[in-house]
Amino acid sequence: MGVSFVIPVLNEEAAVVDLLNDLRTRYPSSELIVVDGGSDDRTVPLALPLCDQLLLTGRGRARQMNLGGKIACMAYVCFLHADSRPGISASALEHALLARPSWGFCQVRLSGESLPFRIIEWFMNQRSRFTAVATGDQMMFVQKATFDESGGFNDIPLMEDVAYCKRLRRAQSPFIIETPVVTSSRRWEEGGIVATVLRMWLLRLAYFLGVAPATLWRYYYGR
Repeated sequence: MGVSFVIPVLNEEAAVVDLLNDLRTRYPSSELIVVDGGSDDRTVPLALPLCDQLLLTGRGRARQMNLGGKIACMAYVCFLHADSRPGISASALEHALLARPSWGFCQVRLSGESLPFRIIEWFMNQRSRFTAVATGDQMMFVQKATFDESGGFNDIPLMEDVAYCKRLRRAQSPFIIETPVVTSSRRWEEGGIVATVLRMWLLRLAYFLGVAPATLWRYYYGR
């Protein structure tokens, strides 16, 4: 039950080597696809010898993931951020996928060690389980056939993961892997825990109320 890891990157020279080496060691039979969205650092030359395919496209995570998913050749496509590490072993992942779920995601654990991060990740996991909507930090995985038939992620600048989950859940509930993906807590550490949580809640509420993703993107990145 082979998997293709699709990793969208943009100026990830600090993380991409460790990630690819880790994936190659722990998932030796997987396909590693890196999709660069216009990095101006050393991401591309560092990643090139460590992955099976390196693709170049315009900036935009949805666009990058769609390109990687389109050329993936394994039975499942796993979409993984450069600052995340899957906790599940290769054998456990293969066993989980034997049931042939159409799509799913992992629980998440933040890398920070303090108590507030345990509370944040608990709420993230409860929310995603209740709503059947994951964030990009949770290593969404989709059957290659399902990905092709669905057309992939909505080509929007933000909330592409939320929009895609909502489309997929209409056909089938997600399969949730309990073993968490460990993802960086950097955004909370840099932006402040309370401020970052409020910011993310406001973005989700605004999206739910119909605010255009392009408007949310400008707010999120301060542009």
